Amino acid sequence: MRKLETKTIVVASHNAGKIAEIADLIGPLGFSARSAADLKFEEPEETGTTFEENAAIKALASAKASGMPALSDDSGLVIDALDGAPGVYTANWAERDDGTRDFQMAMEKVEKALQDRGAAVPEERKARFVSVLCLAWPDGHTETFRGEVEGTVVWPPRGTSGFGYDPVFQPAGHQRTFGEMTAQEKHGWKPGQATALSHRARAFKLFVETCLEA
Repeated sequence: MRKLETKTIVVASHNAGKIAEIADLIGPLGFSARSAADLKFEEPEETGTTFEENAAIKALASAKASGMPALSDDSGLVIDALDGAPGVYTANWAERDDGTRDFQMAMEKVEKALQDRGAAVPEERKARFVSVLCLAWPDGHTETFRGEVEGTVVWPPRGTSGFGYDPVFQPAGHQRTFGEMTAQEKHGWKPGQATALSHRARAFKLFVETCLEA
């Protein structure tokens, strides 16, 4: 495992929600970070079939374009009753013909697909959010970290916090969706803290323990 020797990195994302969550996580650690969106980098085509492959594509593109280490996230909602869909195509389910993304539409697609499968009760609507963080260096070296959180898809959507599919995902052991939680409740984590709730925070915890701690 390669340690990260600098506190200056690029957040390899154009997704405002992800950028905000990663900024919340790395900020307390003293990082100076700019996003790929801020730097006007082109979004690479995500041609991978796994979260790990797509995370690496994004991180390597930003690392090579900037000459600095880059941290990316590829994440999605994996639903058992839909054979793992939308999975790595989670963002694609929100795409409109004009290229914009509409996650209300995407959540409605998920609900229709579940209804078509006859998945009506919570036990039939099990799902997990998956996040894979990839740290890439300009020389092509990568380290990847996977975090998952189990839960249930609910309907109708609840809450206006977070982004993406958060209003329909209720993590196991909780009575509220991610959309009803504050940012601190959902993904707040700091070194030394034993547990993290969100998939992204769990992946970030592994990143810190592997690449930052002595």
